[in-house]
Amino acid sequence: MEVKIGVQHAPRELVVETELDGPAVERLLSEAVAAEGVFTLADTKGRSVIIPASKIAYVEVGTGVVGQVGFRS
Repeated sequence: MEVKIGVQHAPRELVVETELDGPAVERLLSEAVAAEGVFTLADTKGRSVIIPASKIAYVEVGTGVVGQVGFRS
């Protein structure tokens, strides 16, 4: 699942490909915001992204586009 995370005062969004589903990502985010802690998300390669929950502007959860090359119409 592809997760795009907008961080306040950052010009680019973070894009993380994770094995978690949408409800699991939403649960992790809501727990981090409620605890005023950090939002931690592991990608498919075993790396972790750690963001202070207070600095998250938005999170977009959707399916990733795998193996697509060229123009779409």
